[in-house]
Order: sequence, then C-alpha cells, then structure tokens
Amino acid sequence: MYENSCVPVSAQPLHDPNYGVVVQAVKLRRQVEMYQWVEHHESRDYQEDGETKTETTYTYNTEWKSEVVNSRNFDKEIGHQNPSAMPVESVTVVAHEVRVGPFILSKGLVEQINDFQTLSLRDFPALNMASFLSLHDDYFYHTQFPLHPLVGDVRVRFSFAGLSGENSRLGPPLTVSIVAMQREEKLLPFKTKSGDFLEIIYLEELTAEEVFAKEHQSNRMKTWGLRAAGWALMFISIQLTTRILYTLVDWVPLLRDLVSFGLKIFAVCLSCSLSLLVIGIGWLFYRPLVAAALGALALLPVFLARSGLPPKKKE
Repeated sequence: MYENSCVPVSAQPLHDPNYGVVVQAVKLRRQVEMYQWVEHHESRDYQEDGETKTETTYTYNTEWKSEVVNSRNFDKEIGHQNPSAMPVESVTVVAHEVRVGPFILSKGLVEQINDFQTLSLRDFPALNMASFLSLHDDYFYHTQFPLHPLVGDVRVRFSFAGLSGENSRLGPPLTVSIVAMQREEKLLPFKTKSGDFLEIIYLEELTAEEVFAKEHQSNRMKTWGLRAAGWALMFISIQLTTRILYTLVDWVPLLRDLVSFGLKIFAVCLSCSLSLLVIGIGWLFYRPLVAAALGALALLPVFLARSGLPPKKKE
C-alpha cells in the first residue's frame, strides 16, 4: 500500500515535567551539557645528544560538553576537577502511538522520523521556572549567570521531530510519504520475495514514482560504495601478499624502487580484474550480456600481457 502526503498525529502531546515543556510531536529530545575542564595536548619532537625525544605540552580550557569528561586522567588534575556525573540526564521521549490519518505507524517507521528542530523557548512565554533556572539562547541554564558559567553548571536544550497539530505555534505539521503494508488500521513492514522487509518513509510530499526513484538511487550509491570498498580491500590484500618480494630486494635501492612500482601495478591490475569478475558473476543470471562484457574486461590485462610477449622462434 502507498500512503501519500499525510500528517502524523501523536495520541498525546509530549511533555517534560521538570521544565514545563509541552510539544505535540512524534519525538521530544532533551540534550544536557555541563561546563567542564577539557585537556588538550600538543607534542613535538626534538633532538638532544643525538637522540630523538618528544615533548608534550598540556593546556586546559573550560567548554560545554554533553558527556562527562573524566578529569582523573588529566596530566594535572589539581585545579581541574570535573563532577563525576551529570546532575540531569539527556533523554529522548517517543510518542506511544503515532497515526498517519487513520493508520498507526509501525515502530520501524517511527524510528525514521528524525527531522529534529531546536525548540525556541520564545514560543513558551509562560514557562514555570524554578529560581535556579535562567533562559538564554533557547537554553535552560542551571545558574543565574549564563554568560559567566562555572565548572559544574548545566544547560539544557530541547528539540522535537515530527511536529503534529494543525494550530501549533511552532510551525506547520509534518507531511510524509509512506510505502508500507496495510493490515487493518496499521502500517507494517512488507516482506518481499527475497526475504527483505520494506517500510519506507520520506518526510516530504512525493509521488509513488518519486519515492521508488529515490530508493533506486540510494541502492545504486550503496552498491557502488560496497564495490569500491571491496576493490580497496582486495588491492590492500594483494599488496600485503606480494610484500615478501619487496623485502627480498629491499637492500638494493634501484632494484627496490623498480620492484615496488611493478608490484603496485600488478596489485592494481589484479584487484581490478578480480573485482570485475565478482561483479560479473552477480549479473550472470539477470543480465548475461553485461556479465560477459565485464568478464572480457577483466581478462583484458591478460590479453595485453600475452600480446606484448615476443613470438617464439621456430627451430
């Protein structure tokens, strides 16, 4: 089934009771950062008494970090201690039930809704804030002096994904295009003949043809990426295998350079030929002509090498 241009509506608005934030959306994320000491190091090599030595210089700055920085591993811990834990944890809340029109989305489709946008606190003029909180640049600060924080101070920012509701002050509701299987009022993954599960969602208005065109383009990019990675691994493995020949002539400078260049040419030719053969085998059943052409192209270096050999003299 193909569902086009529908608006996901969560069953209930999402809220964070600690900060009084309420948003009708699919997901609500609370991102917490703490002001901490951060260690930076820079190393340089120098010569002393004919020996190469390394000198490392450590510097310390205070920065906002979303993870706890362990100051016990610092070179100079004294005066640069960080708290051992976050006083407030980061969390992402997901709506229990997400609907697209009359249909309920599967868990896999909901996981793909990740168009997170920063929540502007100016849209919430009546926030119920504690006395230890202050607002600045869409952050809740656990300090009265957000422009002059101290180590251990915390700031919190919210973001949301899959905005719902027709009259939201945060903007228009999200429009999606979905390819999935309908079973009663649920949209579920569709199992293809090859055994794969198909559930596609795009966070924009598309036709069925445009959705599948985008999927074909994505699959082509992944396929060529895997082919390139396979060729690179094959090239490296061939180079490592033939490394023994380079080691045997390593003590002769001129011969060493010639052998190194020849082995690289050999590794490139052999890895290209084997990669083309593997790709051709994959096309053998579906497109035999393409497979034959790739096989011929893979054997081309062999033909060129044999044609370059001088003919044998007849006795």
